[in-house]
Parts: sequence; C-alpha cells; structure tokens
Amino acid sequence: MEKSIQNALKNMALREGVDVLLEHPADMTHGEYSTNVAMVLAKKVEENPKDLAERIVADIVKQKLEEVARVEVAGNGFINFYLTRQFFADRIDKILQNKDTWGSNDILKGKKVMIEYTDPNPFKEFHIGHLMSNAIGESLSRVYEFSGAEVRRANYQGDVGLHVAKALWGKIQKPELSWGEAYAYGATHYTNHKEEVDEINKKVYEQSDAEINKLYEAGREQSLESFEQIYKKLGTAFDYYFFESETGVFGKQLVEEYLKKGVFEESQGAVIFRGEDYGLHTRVFINSEGLPTYEAKELGLAKIKYEKYPYDISVVVTGNEIQEYFKVIMQVMCLVFPKLAEKTKHVPHGMLRLPSGKMSSRTGDVVSGESLLESVKHLVLDKMEEREIEDKEKASLEIAVGAIKYVTLKQSVGKDIVFDVEKSLSFDGDSGPYLQYANARALSVLEKAEQNDITADIVNIPEKTEDVEQLLYQFPEVVCRALDEHEPHYLVTYLTELAGAFNTFYAQRRIADAGEYAPYYVAITRAFTITIDRGLSLLGIQAPQKM
Repeated sequence: MEKSIQNALKNMALREGVDVLLEHPADMTHGEYSTNVAMVLAKKVEENPKDLAERIVADIVKQKLEEVARVEVAGNGFINFYLTRQFFADRIDKILQNKDTWGSNDILKGKKVMIEYTDPNPFKEFHIGHLMSNAIGESLSRVYEFSGAEVRRANYQGDVGLHVAKALWGKIQKPELSWGEAYAYGATHYTNHKEEVDEINKKVYEQSDAEINKLYEAGREQSLESFEQIYKKLGTAFDYYFFESETGVFGKQLVEEYLKKGVFEESQGAVIFRGEDYGLHTRVFINSEGLPTYEAKELGLAKIKYEKYPYDISVVVTGNEIQEYFKVIMQVMCLVFPKLAEKTKHVPHGMLRLPSGKMSSRTGDVVSGESLLESVKHLVLDKMEEREIEDKEKASLEIAVGAIKYVTLKQSVGKDIVFDVEKSLSFDGDSGPYLQYANARALSVLEKAEQNDITADIVNIPEKTEDVEQLLYQFPEVVCRALDEHEPHYLVTYLTELAGAFNTFYAQRRIADAGEYAPYYVAITRAFTITIDRGLSLLGIQAPQKM
C-alpha cells in the first residue's frame, strides 16, 4: 500500500519531500490502513486536501492492488484502505502454517546485542524498582531475539562502594540484622559515624582487613544467591555478571590516562569532567580520596563488556534518576571510546510505586521484590482455591509474575507506575491475568473442538470478517515497532485489544459446535492462541494452560 501511494504521488509529480505514513485507524469501520498524506501535501501544493485525496485515490485504484477491496476518502482528506476478505483468511492460514516463527523477523540477523538490566546491589534489598528494570530488560531481550539478534543478557552490580561499607558497619553493630536492614541502619547513622564507615570503605577496596574481608565475602555471597532465586521466578537467566569491584579498577586507570590527554581535569583533589563545555553538568570521576565514582566505573564497564562480547548494539536499562549522569557518561564515551558510544543505547525507566507512596532503601522503608511477588502469589492462590488446577503453586507464580510484568510494561518505559495489587489481578481486562485467561479459554475451546472432531481449515469462509481477524495480522508490525522504539507497551496494548476481540468472538460464535463455519472459527481460535502465546512470551509472561 505504501508503494502504491508513492507510485501515485510520482505519477502526479508530487513525490519529492513527502513521507508516507500508514496507520491502523482506531475505529475498524474506517478500514485496515489510513494515511493523511493528502492533508500534509495539500499545504505544500495549495490544493484542497479532500480534492487532492480524491486524485490520489483515483490513481491507486488504477493500480488494481490484489489485497485491497476498496480505497476511500474520509473526513477532510484521509485515505482509508479496506482489505479483501481473502486477505484475512490467508493470514489465518499463514499463522497456522508458520506457528513457530509467526511474528518474528530477521531485521537484526547477524547482529550481536548485549542488554544490561536489573542491576541489584549486593548488601541491599532487591526492591520493586529492580522488578521494573528486570521486566523491561527481559522483554527487550526477547524482542531483540525475535528480530534475529544474538542476545546476551548482562547484570551489573555494585559490590563495592559506600553502601557496602554502611551495610558492613551496620552488621558489625547489630549482627542479628539482615543485610538490607544493616544497610538501612548504617545509612541512618552514617553522619555520626562517618569516619568509621569511610575507613571500612577503604579497607574493602584495598582488601586490607581479614575480618572485614570475611564479613564482606559472606554478605556478597548471600546477596547474590538470594538474587538468583528471584531471577529464576521471573524467568531470567543472565549470561554475564559484571561487578563494580572489577570495573572500578579499570575505570580509574582510564580516567588517569585521559586526564593526561585533557579529557578530565583536577579540581580540589578530585578528577572531574567539565560537562558544561558540552551543555551538560560537571561530574566527579575520581573523588578526593582517590576512589573511582559510579561514572568512572560505568566508563570502564563499557569496554569490559565489549571485550567479553564484541557487541554491535549495547542496551543499558536503568532507572531515570541517573538519566542526567548517563548523558555525561555518554559524552565522555564519545571522547574516549567513540565507536562504543555509537553502539550504546540508554533506556531509562520510571519508578514502580505502591499506592502508599515512594520507598527508600536508605531509610529501610522498602518493599522488596520478593515480598511483593509472594503477596501477589498468595492472593492468586486464594482466588484459585476452588478451581481444579493440577499444580496451583506453579500456576499461581506464573499468574503473579504475569500480573506484575503487565503493570510494569503496559505504558511507556519512562513513566512512573503505581502498582495496585487488586487491579493487577482483575479478569475484566487491562491485566496480565486477563490475557492469560483469554489464552486458557481459547485452549479449552480447541480441546472441545478436538473432542467433536472439528479440524481447523480455511476452505469455507464466512462472509463477515471478525474483529479478532482484523487484529491478528498486525502482530509482526507491533513487534517491529516495539523493537524500533524500545517500548514493550505496544505489545501490551495490542495483546489486550486482541484478547478483548477474541472474548467478543467467543461470546458471539458457537466455535466448537458442529456448524457450517466451525472449522474456520476453530482456525481463528488456533491462530489467536499462537499469537497471544508468542506475544506473552515476548513480555516474559507465561501462558498457563488452565486458570
């Protein structure tokens, strides 16, 4: 269709300097595709947009497009395309024939991609913000893989730094505290015990105190083991783990090297990057105590990552509270590692909050990711009490994870999200369980059809096109958009609309009963299960067979 518009504009000597944008109308009665190209062009050629649209349509009609039933002008100059009935039937058949690859593409075939996400710090709680980073990073990883890329998942963790010293000091004072509690205790009392905590911080970097080393190793190991249990529940397996204890050493060497080359400068005993020269702000890369800061470590990390896995694309998912820091780091990378800077994409996300408000690991007012997951899971178990499900424990975890991930991914990555537990478990729409239940319902329909010896085929096609058919064929386009914009929420919106359309179809048609069009309705149902299963997988959400 885009080509037909371009051909029409060329034939009318109007092609130059015009981008053709095709979109799906919000109202399906306005066709499958729509363009405002005539309205855009009309200003340039000083012609009535509706008259210009009529001329463009007349040229397109002459091209006799095989899959287009008709082209119409609507409103003040929109051009709407209506696809043929056979087009939708062919797409249903294509989904059934290519079920293992349906929706995938090879846009990034041969490309190596490293995606860094989650990044919890040992000695601190794995909080609900880490759940958000994990959900976004895992979904992006899957979308990249679905688009042909060779993806490696990376996790970068702060196993050294002042937070570690605060946790160690807190643990020394109160051994009965957990590491998260010890950190909160140390952070609270830091002002009055600054010298003691700072001394511990130096000892950790220098590894100069046997007792501190022993306590440090125990805390680090315990934290990392607990994180692994959470990753397993969330469906994530990392390929690489990077730690500040290694990036800090290399980062400091880089800063010292490029200090001599004029990239950095000394200021009051520290080494800084003068960001104002680039429209940014100044950041410290080595502090006055001679220790590398977050910025220096991040600089070292970029090169260490590349040495481990020579990537074509590096995606870094972090909270948006470090967005301004990262702009400075990217500018420094442009000066130190320009080729790596070109390959790097930063995806900053908002905060995940509860209705009660913001959390803080420093004050100890933290909702851990594990506790949130468990509380949602127990609510699911209560709701499933009277249902006949073989493994309720497994299903409840899949539904709980799906509920959390859906809420996290349903809107643009950069926005803050308030997580309402009850709404997240609603079966009435706009939730993970809603999508999972639609899939389980469709699978039960297919099971009944099999019992009734009804086999899916597209030989006898009803005259009316179902709304669910008008959405199914769009799946590959949605995947491409999610990839291009690094926005999984396009998938969430699409799948929610698709599930709603299927539920309407289910309510209006006797799908698995013997009837003239039953085989075609079963084909639609199977195409739906294939599509929603693929879509849920791209979100990192399991699709339980029964709910």
